[in-house]
Amino acid sequence: MYLSDRDIKKAVDKGDIVIQGFEEERLQPASYDILLGNKFIVHNTESTMAIDPVKKIFPETKELIVPDTGLFVLHPGISILGTSVDYFGSDKYLIHLSGKSSLARLGLIIHNTAGIINPGHFLNITFELANLNHIPIILRPGMRIGQILFSELTSRPAKDYKTTGRYHNRDWQHFVDPKEEEVKTASKSKKR
Repeated sequence: MYLSDRDIKKAVDKGDIVIQGFEEERLQPASYDILLGNKFIVHNTESTMAIDPVKKIFPETKELIVPDTGLFVLHPGISILGTSVDYFGSDKYLIHLSGKSSLARLGLIIHNTAGIINPGHFLNITFELANLNHIPIILRPGMRIGQILFSELTSRPAKDYKTTGRYHNRDWQHFVDPKEEEVKTASKSKKR
């Protein structure tokens, strides 16, 4: 069951949902609009021949910081990472990230597959931005870029994202190797 605007506000007031800089005017009937930040990670395409995730060959990247009053031009067929202005999370609710239909109709994708934020994960979300249009799309820091929805769980999770989450405290890290996390988890189990 998803929370309505009234219930989102109640949960924020109660502390069950954290949204730093919460603004009531960004509440939608069953979601909350979040804003695009000014940091982007782009690929150095000139130095990357191919990506091979199995062999851990990832592209070189660079971080770009755009002035708050500036803009970023996202060209057709390009995929980059961006971040939200908003820091949010909840220990109680599952959070779903969704795009804005007005931007999706222009060909802007804000997440390819990573649209769920588990309970216990507090973050400035990393967007997977892609332009599916044939025309460049201008992105401006502070624009409404997506929306988050909150759903209740049937029971409290057995695992906590703070201890099991791959990106906990490193959401802006471009690639986190799943094998690295398996080794970390195994070493924690041995210590117990």
